[in-house]
Amino acid sequence: MPAPEPLSIGQVAPVFTYPLDGENHRSDKAEGFCLLYFYPKDDTPGCTTQACSFRDQYAALRQAGVQIVGVSKDPESSHEKFRAKYELPFPLIADTDLTLAKAYGVFGEKKFMGRIYDGVHRMSFLIAPDGTIAKTYPKVKPADHAAEILRDVASLK
Repeated sequence: MPAPEPLSIGQVAPVFTYPLDGENHRSDKAEGFCLLYFYPKDDTPGCTTQACSFRDQYAALRQAGVQIVGVSKDPESSHEKFRAKYELPFPLIADTDLTLAKAYGVFGEKKFMGRIYDGVHRMSFLIAPDGTIAKTYPKVKPADHAAEILRDVASLK
């Protein structure tokens, strides 16, 4: 498997649906910005740090006009437990067949402790209200990512 090839700024973001307030929403109908963040696995150290950072900054992100949507290959049952355990106020998409990960170019070769395997890379995409990629984040620091998003949205407005 080759290295991931994430979408670039200016490209049209592939449309996806996500659950919010008991209803399914389409990304191309969202108001404001949407941060689509891909992460490897529920309830692991880096993924939990990142999700909790978004949780802690959720009010500021929403006030800035940003909808947060997380994506991993974990099943819906895992997402439900993860959201409940950490009181996550944003939706998580179960991309069990990796359709979204491949569409956004975040699935590819990974290396961990000398082992090479295929997997989902921790990457994010800030989608503009017009449906294009406003910013890509190929290297994410989980604890700092929410603050980074807030700075970038402020500079894009």
